[in-house]
Amino acid sequence: MIDEHQVAELLRAATDDIAVPVAPARDLAAAGNRRRHRRWGVAGLATAAVVAATAAVVPVVLSSEGSGGTDPTTTAPGASCVDPVPNRVIPEWARSGFSDPRPRMPYVLGDDGAIVAILFADPLASPPAADHNNKILWVSRDDKSSTLHITATLADGSDTTTRVVDGGPGPSIIDLPKAGCWHLALRWGDSTDTLDLAYVAP
Repeated sequence: MIDEHQVAELLRAATDDIAVPVAPARDLAAAGNRRRHRRWGVAGLATAAVVAATAAVVPVVLSSEGSGGTDPTTTAPGASCVDPVPNRVIPEWARSGFSDPRPRMPYVLGDDGAIVAILFADPLASPPAADHNNKILWVSRDDKSSTLHITATLADGSDTTTRVVDGGPGPSIIDLPKAGCWHLALRWGDSTDTLDLAYVAP
């Protein structure tokens, strides 16, 4: 019977004839470099993709900030002037003093709906027309007793002037220095509103 030592000798004799080539050190180093280059190449592509994506996003953000960054208080107002102002039924809360239950007059309602300018001049003119004056009846929803302060700014921002209606919203003659579309900022008591009025050259 073959013992363990004999089995070991037989195995060594059988494997002595098998040639196992030894990889040269230069080939091993080259293979390692190729693997590193492949890793660096993949990493480089990933980095390039991130940079490209960032470059695509940044201009959109900057463009969005630029388009939305305009302060509306600094823009020239007065883009909604209507000339001529059409005859319409006056709002119910502004009909006091009219005999007709549904009076029709040219009027401009404040942007916040707190005041209305009823125009007795057709049209408003600057300089004032020879055959009529620039009469405006101001009617407010609530406070009717506080002095009405008017700051009028020409649409292109080239001129600003102020007017006062003593005793609060009511009948007035409002002459403005130039023809054009005027933006009126109105203040009386604790109330405010804005509206636009067109003045034409007579």
